[in-house]
Amino acid sequence: MTKRKIILIAHNIRSTHNVGAFLRTCDGFGVEKLIFSGYTPYPTLEDDTRLPHFADKITRQIHKTALGAEMTVPFEQYALPPIAQLQADGYAIVGLEQDERSILLPDYRPTEKVALFLGNEIDGIYPEYRDQCDTLIEIPMEGQKESFNVSVAAGIALYYLACH
Repeated sequence: MTKRKIILIAHNIRSTHNVGAFLRTCDGFGVEKLIFSGYTPYPTLEDDTRLPHFADKITRQIHKTALGAEMTVPFEQYALPPIAQLQADGYAIVGLEQDERSILLPDYRPTEKVALFLGNEIDGIYPEYRDQCDTLIEIPMEGQKESFNVSVAAGIALYYLACH
């Protein structure tokens, strides 16, 4: 695998199971950190402002699929995705989205610092965030369904970024 710096941004993800899968996948590919934004559920933070019983419940649900990766993958939580800050830090913001501007994943040539942006399971990346991405990519598909599950798509894209 490459030594590329990769960050995963998960914005407005609904499912704790998807969040747990992101954490395990990020651990497996050596992702630098995972950024949760919007209403994406996230494990307990050191200075968590949520009610303790609520944060504990969410963390237990995430743990069912993360299986401890919530303890090994650095993560941060923001109300809004910190796109401008990541760009200022030299990260290319790469949205994983089916869009007329998207290029196919096999045709994408990643830079040394990539922040992979994932959107909501139903609506994808909201248009205002698509417009802020440096590049949009999509995974080629066959079959009858229109898209992959967001955690599966993240795994495919992270594998590509880590190995190319």
